[in-house]
Amino acid sequence: MYYNKVEICGVNTSHLKVLTDEEKKELLLRMKEGDEEARAELINGNLRLVLSIIQRFTGRKENLDDLFQVGCIGLVKAVDNFNTDLDVKFSTYAVPMIIGEIRRYLRDNNAIRISRSVRDLAYRALQAREELIALHESEPTVEQIAKHLNEKKEAVVHALDAIAEPISLYEPVFNDNGDALYLMDQLSDSSSGDERWLENIVLREVMMRLTERERKIINMRFYKNKTQMEIADEIGISQAQVSRLEKGALLKMRKEL
Repeated sequence: MYYNKVEICGVNTSHLKVLTDEEKKELLLRMKEGDEEARAELINGNLRLVLSIIQRFTGRKENLDDLFQVGCIGLVKAVDNFNTDLDVKFSTYAVPMIIGEIRRYLRDNNAIRISRSVRDLAYRALQAREELIALHESEPTVEQIAKHLNEKKEAVVHALDAIAEPISLYEPVFNDNGDALYLMDQLSDSSSGDERWLENIVLREVMMRLTERERKIINMRFYKNKTQMEIADEIGISQAQVSRLEKGALLKMRKEL
């Protein structure tokens, strides 16, 4: 199986270095001052991130070496465009960049025939998305992309849908130290579009900064739709304690966000 492969593109994956958040911050600051060695070290120190992402595509018949190289292109783009002034973890920014690069590669090699005009509009929409992200440092909505291109929203949605590939809601899109992030985690009742992607990853990181009990309460309350009384019975504390812990956890999350 692909994910048991040790050597990819001449790189021994068992020896890939993993950088801490502090090391990444230091390297990013050095790179900002023009240190090319820091840039190379930052790229090499995040190759395991690329490896973890391409494993979600192992069910396809794509060459793993090719996917790894394409993922590295996304990583390099993330390194070169990351804004150190924003309070966002590098991996939060890099993951969608790497996945986007791989998806573009797969779309270009898609056997399904799509009309040239629809494909061109989809690619222009993806390019416009990146331009708007660079300009506003936030994920644009479909309406903003359509306005930027002077196209109808419905046409842009149709074009992007045409080149999108169907995937399982329970397919992992990222795995960091055993904590898998699934596509289902990116969906909500009101909106499941790409504009929610980065927002939901940040929310997940904020959740990880809560205590174990706080995370459990928030998960049961808002993801499993349980009442405070049900939670109190399940974890063996009073409803008042659940209410107090819930309010405290939400306050922490608001401050982090």
